[in-house]
Amino acid sequence: MKSITIKGSKRESVGKSATKALRNAGMVPCVIYGGDKPVHFSAEEKAFKNLVYTPNVYTAAIEVDGQKIAAILQDIQFHPVTDKILHVDFYQLFDDKEITMNIPVRLEGTSPGVLNGGSLRFTNRKLRVKAVPANLPDFVTANISKLKIGNKLFITELFNDKYTFMHPDNTVVVQVRTSRNAVDDEVETEETEAAEGADTPEATAAE
Repeated sequence: MKSITIKGSKRESVGKSATKALRNAGMVPCVIYGGDKPVHFSAEEKAFKNLVYTPNVYTAAIEVDGQKIAAILQDIQFHPVTDKILHVDFYQLFDDKEITMNIPVRLEGTSPGVLNGGSLRFTNRKLRVKAVPANLPDFVTANISKLKIGNKLFITELFNDKYTFMHPDNTVVVQVRTSRNAVDDEVETEETEAAEGADTPEATAAE
């Protein structure tokens, strides 16, 4: 999984007045949990642009006063009016400790059901995955090239031995539903084969 570097400075005081002063200076108060004790630091708001304002998932390499800490974004608070970042919580990563993250799903292939007028329902665009940090994927690939009208792609078909899905086995990731303009897959196949057969020399001779 890709990592974003965030450079910050340790906070000497975590009181309200100190926090307000940081925000007025364009800095964001942050804290890292999961280690021996919480690490309080601050960083420029623009440093979070590539970590927060993206559909992708990244880990963070946080550099604080010479110390480098691997972490993931756990929680973020925005101002209700201005949408400025008010506070960020991180969770520290360890190489041998599994963590759980929401990973985006990327569709691959072309569904025959959609080509025949069916409606694609992408019901789970992110999946909760558990793994050690090194095995966390940037995205989960879901191949829809076999989905006909009425078919569903269940999470069990996306199995990977490097990570575990934290969802029931009957979770539907994507499905193709019928619509007003839909043509039945099997009927269209039979009609196509019949039309092709009518053009053969054998069919012409029989007439």
